[in-house]
Amino acid sequence: MKSSVNLNHNHHGSALQVRDVSASYPGGLRAVEHVTFSVQKGERVAIIGPNGAGKSTLFKAIAGLIPFTTGEISVQGQDCRSSHAYVGYVPQQNEIDWSFPVTVYDVVMMGRARHSKWFPWWQQVDHRRVDELLEQLSLAPFARRQISELSGGQRRRVFIARALAQEANILLMDEPFTGVDTVSETEIMATLDDLSRRGITILLATHDLGRASRDFDEVLLIKQKMLAYGLPEDVMQVNVLRQAFGAALRVFQQGDETIFIADQHGTAGY
Repeated sequence: MKSSVNLNHNHHGSALQVRDVSASYPGGLRAVEHVTFSVQKGERVAIIGPNGAGKSTLFKAIAGLIPFTTGEISVQGQDCRSSHAYVGYVPQQNEIDWSFPVTVYDVVMMGRARHSKWFPWWQQVDHRRVDELLEQLSLAPFARRQISELSGGQRRRVFIARALAQEANILLMDEPFTGVDTVSETEIMATLDDLSRRGITILLATHDLGRASRDFDEVLLIKQKMLAYGLPEDVMQVNVLRQAFGAALRVFQQGDETIFIADQHGTAGY
């Protein structure tokens, strides 16, 4: 029997609304089915689920990178197909060619393409915005370095800066903690918390159930269909999580704290 947690959100004034959205892989296999949820401005939402659950596909549909076959997505009250500039997408590390010869400055500047009337001839306002973001994300000392020379955490911050350069109000981050050390994880999360306080809405896909429980305002559990959405203390329950993870979910008790770990088989993100 399916158990679903879904809080009564105020849909009016939502930063993001996803209504009955379905999307498919190339070839027609359904990746996500009839997903509905809304996110308020400045909220931090963790998207969790096993490999192949549809997290990456959902992000790509919201970002306008793939079509969705049913439903509708609105960003700040506008159809997402006319408001993609408001959505910044940071893909998984394995989707980026880190050997491509490009500087940190140039990667961030790419985010200005939608705003420049004279692309690729950048204006003073574009350079000023990129300089501001490099300072804000502690990347200014690396501006002229090749992206390949940076650490995993620094690379993630570069792509956050690129998303913000396009003046995105919604930031989608797909597995940003994969392949980075604990210090970098902490730095990335601190950056996201700061952006949230500034009114940027954060949706982040992660396999770290502990972080999803601790560091986010809400948690969305998905396995093709949305199984639960709500406060971490409501979603992070054994009977709810088992719907997605089954026997792969391991549960430990440490004092008064319940710790969840999901064994993930394979590394593909969908």
